[in-house]
Amino acid sequence: MAGRIPVLRVAGSHRDVGRAVGAATAPVLREAVAFDAALPPGRSRDEQLALAARYRDATRSATPWLVAEIDGAAEGAGVDPLALFAASIEEIWAVRPSQAGTAEPVPGRCSDLVAGPPLTADGHLWVAHNNDLGAASEAQLVAVEWHVPGDPAVFSIGIGPWISVGWNDAGLSLTGNELTPNDERIGVPRLLMVREQLTARTLDDAVAATLRPDRASSYNTVLAHRDGGVANVEGSAGDGVVRRLADGEALAHTNHYVEPAMLRYEGDPAYARRSAIRHGRACALLGGAAAGRPGSVTPAVLRAWLSDHANAPDSICRHPAAGSEDVAPGTASEGSVATVFWCLADVTAGEVAYGRGNPCAGHEPQRHRFT
Repeated sequence: MAGRIPVLRVAGSHRDVGRAVGAATAPVLREAVAFDAALPPGRSRDEQLALAARYRDATRSATPWLVAEIDGAAEGAGVDPLALFAASIEEIWAVRPSQAGTAEPVPGRCSDLVAGPPLTADGHLWVAHNNDLGAASEAQLVAVEWHVPGDPAVFSIGIGPWISVGWNDAGLSLTGNELTPNDERIGVPRLLMVREQLTARTLDDAVAATLRPDRASSYNTVLAHRDGGVANVEGSAGDGVVRRLADGEALAHTNHYVEPAMLRYEGDPAYARRSAIRHGRACALLGGAAAGRPGSVTPAVLRAWLSDHANAPDSICRHPAAGSEDVAPGTASEGSVATVFWCLADVTAGEVAYGRGNPCAGHEPQRHRFT
């Protein structure tokens, strides 16, 4: 799909910024709360809302401003706040990726590559990310500049108030990969945790927010900071491994558990084998650069890696299967999942280049720079 990702600038209290995002993305949020057709088998809408209320209570007791932002979004869109909170809880909706053709409101697939000196030509720390969702989600993307007094300014890309990737003016970069943990529980939803993580000013604070003990589950979170630090947090609901990169190391991650201590939390071994294909390819690309001359990684090289089609359909740059582009939202199948946006972040300089659709399309990127 051609065209730019719209950019929304919001400012004020947490409820104010939520209300502004909700008003600007109201059609998407109204669609999100019309979820009856996607309910898990045997569960009524009232039962789903009652379950969501338990997650909401857990979130409000520890981080009330997260609930205030979602309530504000519901107000701005004119929808029921509890229903919108329910739509924010991947843990009560997610279907294993290997179960193609079943209801899958958030069919996330992502690939991350991180490289710094001496691999990079400019000596900067770079993060490259492809974000794969149901192809219909591409039209719903929005970039948001968040300005809340007392918090760092945040720039994010996602859908409605829900953030996929983001950065802040304190120097933090946050990308990552959806996992399928087998120990999910009542707690703060992982999707909403991203918003809190992006208020961290240091890498250590971001890691602590990622591993908050009252979380419902976790992603694999790729955190980087302009001071040169990188931490990959591979988490589940009750466990996690933090791997910090040493000087000269690079990182790749996709959508399965890699750390030996975390393998027991893999909830979808069938899909993990497919994710491992992308992971292996990304590691090979980084390894080839490491084996070559120092300074060989440039923004053009990183975008070429994001555009890589080796091992399709399990490639870093993913395209929907023929005839699957018109699958209805909320009923995405494996064939309708595609790379809906990509980004290259110069973490050292605080600059982000990003674009809608596949990076291989060659479109001129949009850009954001923190001043």
